[in-house]
Amino acid sequence: MGVYAERVLPRIIARTCGMPAMDRLRTRVCEPLTGDVVEIGFGSGFNVGRYPAAVTRVAAVEPSDGGWRLGRDRIAASSIPIERAGLDGQRLPFPDDSFDSALSTFTMCTIPDLPAALAELRRVVRPGGVLAFLEHGRAPEAGVRRWQRRLEPIQKRVGGGCRLTRDIPGLIREAGWHIIELDEFYADAAPKPFAAFFLGCARNS
Repeated sequence: MGVYAERVLPRIIARTCGMPAMDRLRTRVCEPLTGDVVEIGFGSGFNVGRYPAAVTRVAAVEPSDGGWRLGRDRIAASSIPIERAGLDGQRLPFPDDSFDSALSTFTMCTIPDLPAALAELRRVVRPGGVLAFLEHGRAPEAGVRRWQRRLEPIQKRVGGGCRLTRDIPGLIREAGWHIIELDEFYADAAPKPFAAFFLGCARNS
């Protein structure tokens, strides 16, 4: 990784994704989690402290050393064991049926091969286990989608490959997950092209 990707981008992501306005949403998305959890795109650990009491362990998948360093204090203060256990959501280093739950927050926009990552999560989460997700992506309004298409090339360059136009719920369904809860809305904390949010939970059937 270059200097921008390793030192600058993690701080930008930490500033934007760590805004206090996100705290309530992070608490909501973590509510369905139980048992052993695999979290892809762990980042700087902004979900730490919001895992419910039913969570026993978190395996954190995070490619950025810089992001991981920024989260050291949160990880050290966690009452739940957290281990950095992988670098690539598209190729998870775990046996089949290793986890009870999975978590992804503001990660699916950047994974180059998202269908592969969703298939890997289905492989490592036991049947009946859940995937909790809080993501941004394709807006419901045609006018906003036009702006997303215009802005996406710039966003990908400065945002570590972040895409604005992904149909996150559709891709989750196509990967074989059964969505059991879904809330779609515009967040108040950003302009609409960046703030079409999806908060939900899917079951591994």
